[in-house]
Amino acid sequence: MTFPRTLLLTLLPLFAGCQFSPWSDEPPGQPIERLQGEVALSDGMLLLRTCQGQRQVELLDAGATGLPEDTQALFAESGQPLFADVLGRLISRADGSNQLHLTQVYRLQGEGHGCESSEFAQLTLRASGHEPGWSVRITTQGMLLQRPGQTPLAVPYLEERLPGGQINFSSEANNQHIDLWVAPQRCIDSASGAVSHLTAELRLDDQTLRGCAYYGGARTE
Repeated sequence: MTFPRTLLLTLLPLFAGCQFSPWSDEPPGQPIERLQGEVALSDGMLLLRTCQGQRQVELLDAGATGLPEDTQALFAESGQPLFADVLGRLISRADGSNQLHLTQVYRLQGEGHGCESSEFAQLTLRASGHEPGWSVRITTQGMLLQRPGQTPLAVPYLEERLPGGQINFSSEANNQHIDLWVAPQRCIDSASGAVSHLTAELRLDDQTLRGCAYYGGARTE
């Protein structure tokens, strides 16, 4: 039986694709999960009781995030339960226990809203600072700037990503230019001692205010 030349040319890419398709017997990778919950130290282990389903997960600092040292420091300072928001590779062990190999710590805090936060799922980013106090909440709906003694300002914004992971959120409103810059660098809140994964700089016209920031549930990076 003879195949037409055009049919053979059509089939050649298919044969080539079959010939060079890789085959692997390796199991699929463990899932990456972002978890929030209360952190505790027990028998040298760092444990997280999650907001989601009240699971208990052992935290392993595989990515050298510094969470164990930060947890001990905040425990010693506040003596109260701590809230953590972390990302990592979740591994289920044969004995039924779970381990999270940490790759990112979004925040660790002893004050403020934890599992009870009603805005977390809709929040893209939150930044804040002190002396003078200020806070910025960003969602897909817009940017909200709050400062003591002043009316909250809700405005639309533009987002621009720069080399090195730095991100700029900017807006023009009421003849006022607002620039919020965040960068991936460990940041410690000067008032509460809370640790977060972003530094923040808020520029309002000729004023520059500094603080810390973290991504909310609507954004994971």
